[in-house]
Amino acid sequence: MKSLRTAAVLALAVVAGANAAEERPGAPPAAGAKETYASGLGELMSLQQMRHLKLWLAGAAKNWPLADYELDELKEGFDDLIKFFPTKDDMPVGDMAAGTAVPTLPEIKRAIDARDDAKFAAAFDQLTAACNSCHAAANHGFIVIQRPAASPYANQSFAPK
Repeated sequence: MKSLRTAAVLALAVVAGANAAEERPGAPPAAGAKETYASGLGELMSLQQMRHLKLWLAGAAKNWPLADYELDELKEGFDDLIKFFPTKDDMPVGDMAAGTAVPTLPEIKRAIDARDDAKFAAAFDQLTAACNSCHAAANHGFIVIQRPAASPYANQSFAPK
């Protein structure tokens, strides 16, 4: 009987400890709990770089529906950056992106809607300059974005259908 009572007390202590761990931010997950994955800022910015590249390739090929799609993906990436990374290493990266890169996106949209490749190139270059100014302000000036010189996507056609 005593061993049954001891087992019950131990079981309650384990449950109470697991519940307390769930309530403490930064506490290790309780036994059997599944850990979740959250990407870092670097992964998100790598996706932004890919979207930037694909946006250029689509616009340069005058594939305006694809350019519009890639612009929307780029906007969503900036929304995620602002939401999930308002600060990084004491830098207000969300506000920085919102104040530099995001304001250039409507001009790209207007160029896409007008199917104007000259305006598209100029607006794209403004976006690129905004990205680089943000990197410099965030003490990451060594990350320099530019117009793509070639496509790394041998498995995707950027030509309009």
